[in-house]
Amino acid sequence: MTTKKLLRKNTIVCLVVSWFAFSCKEEKLKLPDDYELATSWADMTNYITKTTPANSPTFASRCFGYIGLTMYESVVNGYPEYQSIAAELNGLGNLPLPEKGKAYNWKLVLNSAQSEIISSIYIQTSAENKNKIDSLEHHFETLFKSTTPDDSIVRRSIIYGKKIAKQIFEWSKTDGGHRGYLNNFDKKLVFENKPGGWKPPLFAQSFSHYPLHPHWGRNRTFLSVDSAIAAPEYIPYDTLPSSAYYQQFMQVYEKRKVLTQAEKEAAIWWSDDPDVTFTPPGHSYYLATLAIRKTKPNLVKCAETYARVGMAVADAFRNCWKWKYQFFTERANTFIPQHVDQQWESFWPDPPFPAFPSGHAIQAAAAATVLTDLYGDHFEFTDSAHVGRPRDELRNTEFKARHFKSFWEAAEETAMSRFYGGIHIPQDNARGLEKGKIIADNINRLNWKRPKS
Repeated sequence: MTTKKLLRKNTIVCLVVSWFAFSCKEEKLKLPDDYELATSWADMTNYITKTTPANSPTFASRCFGYIGLTMYESVVNGYPEYQSIAAELNGLGNLPLPEKGKAYNWKLVLNSAQSEIISSIYIQTSAENKNKIDSLEHHFETLFKSTTPDDSIVRRSIIYGKKIAKQIFEWSKTDGGHRGYLNNFDKKLVFENKPGGWKPPLFAQSFSHYPLHPHWGRNRTFLSVDSAIAAPEYIPYDTLPSSAYYQQFMQVYEKRKVLTQAEKEAAIWWSDDPDVTFTPPGHSYYLATLAIRKTKPNLVKCAETYARVGMAVADAFRNCWKWKYQFFTERANTFIPQHVDQQWESFWPDPPFPAFPSGHAIQAAAAATVLTDLYGDHFEFTDSAHVGRPRDELRNTEFKARHFKSFWEAAEETAMSRFYGGIHIPQDNARGLEKGKIIADNINRLNWKRPKS
């Protein structure tokens, strides 16, 4: 990331790292714009997501939901045209209000709240990471104190931010996913060995005889309406070569033979494997950051953006996992060797959970639908998230930036990348895109702004 000068002309220069900031001796400080504050905390969130062990896409999606919501609720009362959505969510209820007639520094409120919620929701992260969170909070706190001469406003703002974060965190502990990383795999799980059912693959990202988070679909959704969405339609199992089911896998089989270099680049770009990247929902949070840095909106729209994206991808993953274990479907790496070609192997290894519908597709569609509603149908951007990663020598493929003319174009490529990788058959992606859009539309319909009188 580009370094920022925090000191003017004859002052000492500090280098601000993408995810945290070190304080240094200074005379005159340049205060961050609204979008710079919000995106600094989003960068920190993605950094913690990437560097916290045993973090799965499911657990990470949940974290983004609560962290984004906390950002919004911490500042919403400072903007008369906006209103809290807390009472519309699934069991949260009303949040504390600021004291009437008292002044607040809303940047300080956001700063305090983000530090509190990230440290709480990622309680398992390293001491080093927690120090980075504290360092970023202290850095911005020092800056804003310098322009807030009334110490009572500073104290009141910090206390209020932490109060909002703590109440949201307490609510999070009752959703069924709290500390979910402690139970990534249920070794007592007994699942039906049915035709077309999921089986532990030999060519896998992380081999396990048990699939990831089999009970995640029972978790509470942010919106109660999201838990009532009808299951997607699924093509029935059939091994006849003329059947629709068989032909789904044949499309994967034939595509593997003719993968272009550009398709290979897309496949590895969107893989977003845990422990190596910030996970697929983190990639969506990153795309929100791109939109914010390009448009530079005010603080509350920044916060609204992260809240919408965070909750949309969280509910998308929850529903996706509900349906994954409802259908419990196999992947190409088990069907094709058994029924088409014994020597076949996908371009990309399988993740350790059932296939239908695609988690990449459903969360990408949810994020794209939210971001399109906020920033328009024709929002052009370049995704550089993985630029600089070492070349994938095994697959003879480099990580090259992706350019898109819309968020939906990016979502479609995200879904297709799993088809290129041999991870998903077409129906997994198609149904995922459809359901992700429905989930995001529900998020978009929340009453973010007050009715105009």
